[in-house]
Order: sequence, then structure tokens, then C-alpha cells
Amino acid sequence: MLNRFTADARHIYLAIGATDFRKQISSLVSMVQLQFGMDPFAEACIFVFCNKKKDSVKILRYDRNGFILAHKKLMEKMKFQWPKDSQMVREISAKQVEWLLEGLEIKQKKAHHDIKISKENICF
Repeated sequence: MLNRFTADARHIYLAIGATDFRKQISSLVSMVQLQFGMDPFAEACIFVFCNKKKDSVKILRYDRNGFILAHKKLMEKMKFQWPKDSQMVREISAKQVEWLLEGLEIKQKKAHHDIKISKENICF
């Protein structure tokens, strides 16, 4: 379900570290503006947050005239493989969001990566 929510986004940002999940839309919007220095009103941008237990994510997106906040809570003892970087925000792809929501790490070392074909790198 959340994959469709992120499908047409041009920029997806993870808020690295734990976010206080008592925060709702207005607090998360302020966090994006003040702490990250980013524009939460950009329709092509999505912001993903994770709680301290790593069993819930919130996804914030602006949609023409208001914000949408989606929340996913995992059952039992499942956890998201949330990155532990020193950066505050990291941009990821829609495929990486899919991996994250499936319980995988966002860096899949053995996954096939996209290749840009041009006349300079054709080997035929």
C-alpha cells in the first residue's frame, strides 16, 4: 500500500535516526523545514520517519492543498532495517523504499543496478 504512495515521487528522503512518534503533521513539517532545511511543500518530495523501536514508519507528503501522513506499524517482533548514518537526511529511490518496507536493508549489495545506455558505452 505505501509503495503506491511513493511511486510517482521524484525525491524520497529518510530522516535518519529515531523520530518521536507523538509528532503529527505540523510538527513533522516544522522538523523538515527547521532541522533539515528542506521544503515540505514540494509535491514531488516524500519524507520517511522511523520510531526508536524501529517497528513503525511515518511517511509525509504534500498533496496540492494539504498534507498526507501515512503510518505503518509492524506486528509482533518485526523491525525495519533503518540505516545508522551520521547524516540527518538521506535521499533514496522508490526501490529502496520497497526494500525497506519488506524488512530488507536499503543497500542491497547483490541487487542488479540500473545502467544508463549511451552511444559511448555500447559494446556491440
